[in-house]
Amino acid sequence: MAVPAHQERKLRERLRRDERTPDERAQLVERYAQLVKYVVDRMRLSLPPSIERDDLIGYGTIGLLEALERFDDSRGVKFESYAVMRIRGAILDALRTLDIVPRSARSRARQIEQATRELFAEHGRMPSEQELADHLGMTVGELQQAVSDAACVFLPLQTTDDPDELSLEEQLADPSALEPAEVAAEEDIKNRIATALATLSPRDRLIVSLYYYEELTMREISQVLRISESRVSQILNRVRLQLRALLRERGVQESDL
Repeated sequence: MAVPAHQERKLRERLRRDERTPDERAQLVERYAQLVKYVVDRMRLSLPPSIERDDLIGYGTIGLLEALERFDDSRGVKFESYAVMRIRGAILDALRTLDIVPRSARSRARQIEQATRELFAEHGRMPSEQELADHLGMTVGELQQAVSDAACVFLPLQTTDDPDELSLEEQLADPSALEPAEVAAEEDIKNRIATALATLSPRDRLIVSLYYYEELTMREISQVLRISESRVSQILNRVRLQLRALLRERGVQESDL
């Protein structure tokens, strides 16, 4: 049975002081297991099908345990926000050892981004799939495969110097952790992203909204729009590449995306 909410802070403190018991650890892991599944399901958009979901959940659970043992209330970040970043970090650490990014993936991503910039400059709007495919000398099917192959370029597989230092993404999870200048910079980035989103086709914009703002899963979106889950994934990955290309043109750096 999951630990009651009023006891979880006390149990987390015991874990930090290395006074944990197996039962207490299991109770907290059970309580927050949904966080692991949430992170895994969001990250799978950028992963090849050969990576098993159960393996990712195993990697993420290691991150959850680290979060339970290291969380510090005094840093002004909610536990859930901190845990999500730790879970994601543990999964990325595991993926680094698997060498999942094909050598050709970044090249494909650059080609798609360059074609997006050229077509946007020509037409003043985000190009359609057919227009992108024609511009690249591909069939639509070939473009979709290229997009799937390039999806993993979004994974930040580089290491950091200090695993306990809060990243910008972690700080943004709780705006109180940001300095006023950082808040202003983030608002500017959000405004540029909103402008870029407005250039998408209505269907693409709807899918982005359902996934990133309404936080529907790809399966739920596929049911709403009556298209396959793999098609939802293809569209999301293509849109991410196209938006990244457009945002770079508007001064948003890759580290901010």
